[in-house]
Amino acid sequence: MAAPRMVLVAQIGAAHGIKGEVRLKSFTAEPLSVADYGPLMAADGRTFEITSARRAAGSSSPEMLVVRFKGVDDRTAAEKLNRIELSVPQERLPPAGEGEYYHADLIGLSAVTREGAPLGVVVGVPNYGAGDLIEIAPPRGKTFLVPFTDAAVPEVDVAAGHIVVEPPNEIEAREQTGEQQEMP
Repeated sequence: MAAPRMVLVAQIGAAHGIKGEVRLKSFTAEPLSVADYGPLMAADGRTFEITSARRAAGSSSPEMLVVRFKGVDDRTAAEKLNRIELSVPQERLPPAGEGEYYHADLIGLSAVTREGAPLGVVVGVPNYGAGDLIEIAPPRGKTFLVPFTDAAVPEVDVAAGHIVVEPPNEIEAREQTGEQQEMP
């Protein structure tokens, strides 16, 4: 039986106070819903059960919460959890809406041009604050990023295993000349 596809839903931050609470950055559409998806799992196999969650006071980031995990009762234990990423099996999450995708569904898809020419494979979906990007690993050379917009990625077909990318001019020039130049 295949292992379930895991979806990253949160990352633990710094300890908060002295009674075992931690800051938690939620990656769910409604940040507090992270507590609704059952036990959260770390990459090392540990599970974490949220016993209480609230929005972080004074935070300008709505995704920042203060949570308490079952069995974490003091600051020392809480400090050891900093930077742990937490995931859940995708079947515990609601289905993605029309035109919405879980990052886990996009990673591994082939990236092709409208004409079907291969560009590479999707290896990540980072967001540095200005919107999601698609990171593509070409057959050779360094990975490159394209904005995850309708203009740059006009088609996503998870069932067929590919996305269509309208590559920026720099990528087209590189492909036509065969150069392995770095993206700006």
